[in-house]
Amino acid sequence: MKRISVSLVLMLMIGIVLGSLGSMMVTVGSQPLVAQAHDGEPGLLVNLTTDDTWSANMALNLAMNAREKGLEPVVVFLNVRGVYLADSGRMPAKAGNSDMNIHEKMQALIAAGGQIIACPGCSKEAGLTQEDYIEGVVMADKEGIFPFLTNPNVAVMSY
Repeated sequence: MKRISVSLVLMLMIGIVLGSLGSMMVTVGSQPLVAQAHDGEPGLLVNLTTDDTWSANMALNLAMNAREKGLEPVVVFLNVRGVYLADSGRMPAKAGNSDMNIHEKMQALIAAGGQIIACPGCSKEAGLTQEDYIEGVVMADKEGIFPFLTNPNVAVMSY
């Protein structure tokens, strides 16, 4: 018999509870963001918890590859120290052999139809507001990323 990890069981239970709360939208001001994959098509949520440029570069490359392959939605969720990556007041770093810095990669993903959402609690803890973020990065509302996490068509990858 296969053993199921406790964290997997916990994630499934949370998903069931949250799924029973109904459909939720992530909004910025009065503009709703696409929060559901379309009719069973696969989507991707990349959970980025660090401001380490190597990890960020890998996460953004993965997200861009997913968009280029037609996945929708593709969302990068910045939380914990990851919120610093989108701070317009910080020098954007390059990582590896990339020609683009982190801010350019984020804006390219947004231009390709991806979304970058910052955690409001982590933003507050970091001293950042919506106005501090580079163009196109949005702060989640109180419902956060639950619409993505509860969508069975959206895979989650963490960095």
